[in-house]
Parts: sequence; structure tokens; C-alpha cells
Amino acid sequence: MTSPLNKLKEAGVSIWLDDLSRERLESGSLLELISTRAVSGVTTNPTIFAGAFSNGAAYAKQLASLAARGASADEAIFEATTDDVRAACDVFKEVYSATSGVDGRVSIEVEPSFALDTDKTVAQAKALFQAVGRENVMIKIPATIPGLAAITAVIASGISVNVTLIFSLDRYKLVIEAFMEGVRQAQANGHDLHKIHSVASFFVSRVDSEIDKRLDAIGGEKATALKSKAALANARLAYQLFETEFSKSDWTALAAAGAQAQRPLMASTGVKDPSLPDTLYVTELVAPHVVNTMPEKTMEAVFDHGVIDGDTISRNYELAKSILAEIEALGISYQEVVNLLEQEGIDKFVTSWNELVATVSNALQGNR
Repeated sequence: MTSPLNKLKEAGVSIWLDDLSRERLESGSLLELISTRAVSGVTTNPTIFAGAFSNGAAYAKQLASLAARGASADEAIFEATTDDVRAACDVFKEVYSATSGVDGRVSIEVEPSFALDTDKTVAQAKALFQAVGRENVMIKIPATIPGLAAITAVIASGISVNVTLIFSLDRYKLVIEAFMEGVRQAQANGHDLHKIHSVASFFVSRVDSEIDKRLDAIGGEKATALKSKAALANARLAYQLFETEFSKSDWTALAAAGAQAQRPLMASTGVKDPSLPDTLYVTELVAPHVVNTMPEKTMEAVFDHGVIDGDTISRNYELAKSILAEIEALGISYQEVVNLLEQEGIDKFVTSWNELVATVSNALQGNR
């Protein structure tokens, strides 16, 4: 029998794992997921690396060597994480080749404290790309206002980018514009457009977490009926925006020159509310060209009991619009929610980064 994950792949969805660690690489777990779970890429973030370093002994030997060389915590993190990402890129080399660079991608994020600094983001994106030294790496850049200019500059340098922390439709449109301008500049700079790929990571579950909290505070039948519907509505309308923007003439001219469309990536797809179906943000966000990056727990749930029923996005546009309109009518400001979620997202990654620095600092001190 074809597994639900294979059906998802057949429906045009790329399955990326939202996790990476030295232990996963050395155990062969990542390679196994490619063959048994149709995994075709990996995403990382500061929270994932903070967990990997705090839970695993796999970094002990390298950290001891770095300590002996007098490396700082930042230098140690940079070297160890780029080593992991390079190794993961090599694991996905065949997938990368087989899909002409569409999949087989591994993402690594710029330091989250640079989220509001264009120049530092661009400089570190280039440094990460050089350090990893693999075509199939993607550099993650947050979709803050200063991040938009960084996205354009990094794409213009011929580097593939995973734009992260997107919550609002308006910001997503600006991300697409920043990407297209980057492609235009890359073309003018003489880069091979076939090799430049990008995804736009639209965060899903956190939207429900915040809006459901506000619906609970309002109470009543209408508010209750709208619970756990905002996130899917928002993500579906993001896909509609993708379809619209990448069918316009200014893009089709770039595509004719070999440019690859920036695919929508559904991130934060593990449910936060245990009362919800654990496959909700996967099975209800199926359409061609979608990437879904899942925690392993969510991936296993889909493999075990996910029901894949064709395109569950484009047939629901009108419903999605009405849901967001009804939520707004109850007095919940969409703009206020997405602004809050962006700031919280940055803050959470900065906190994770600080935890990672503390963990590595302690390990380095223990070896000196």
C-alpha cells in the first residue's frame, strides 16, 4: 500500500523534516527518513540547534577541540552547525540532483539578533553559504522589514534563501516582491537563475494559538465556531497569493530566463492544541508546489493515519476569506495578531540562541 506520505508527495507536496542534529546524522536516521518517509529536505532554527547541543554528547569531541584552539562560543556554534548542515547537504545530494535542485535542500538560519539589521544579515548569510560550501544549502532570513532588503541582496548574490517567520498576507506579498527583485538583480549580475531557489515559510499553528485565545475571551457561539480555523484560512490565502503573483507577466519573463518560482512553505505544522487532529496542518494544506516542514512526531502521525484527499487549499479560498472576515468582525485585529506573532517569533529564537550560546560556553569552559 502507498503510505499517506507518499500520497502527499504524489499530490505535489515536498516533505521536509523540521529537525537536525549530529546524532541524527551519525545514526543514519536522516538517510532512513529519505527512503521510508519520502523526506526531501531539512529545516533548522536556533531552537532546534539549542535542543541538539543540550541533549547530545555527539558534539563533545568537537567542542573539546574547539576549546583547545581557544574558540569563542559564537565561533564554535558557527563551525559545528555549518558542519552539520554540510553533512546533511551531502546526505541529500542524490535528492538534489534527481529534482534538479528543487528539493534536497537544507536550511540554516542567520543569527536571530540580526533580524532587524540588514547589513549584518547579508554578511552572515554570505558567510554561512561559504562555510557550508554546498549548492543545496538555503540560508534562512526572517521576513522583517529590514529582512526584506537582505533577501533581495542575498538572492542577487546567487544564494538560495528560505524566508522565515511570515505570518501576514501583506508581508508575504512584500517577500515575493523582494525575491523577484533579487532574481532580477541576480540576472543582471550574471548568475545562473536555474540554481537560485527560494521558499517562503508561512507559519501556521501559532496563528490559531493566538486567535483561539482571543476567541475564548470573547466567548459565545460565533466565537466558538471559529476556533482553530484562522490558521488554515491564512495559509490557504497565502497559497492563493502565490498563484496570483507567480502568474503575472513580470514573473513569467524571468521564468522564461530560467528563474524558479519561490515556493510556499508551511511551517509550524505541529498542532499546539492537543484537542485538534495531529495531522490537521498537513492534510488540510495540500496543493502542488507546497513544501511542508514537519516535526518528526507530526510526520509519523501523517504516515500512520493521515488522509490525503487531493488539493485541500484552492477549493477553499472563499471559505478562508469569510473566516478571516468573521474573526475581524468579532473585534479581533488581524494586523495586531500578526505583528505580535512576528515579534514573539523573533524573541523566541533570540532566547533559544542565548540558550545555545550558554550551553556551548559552559562546554568550552569545561574543556579549558
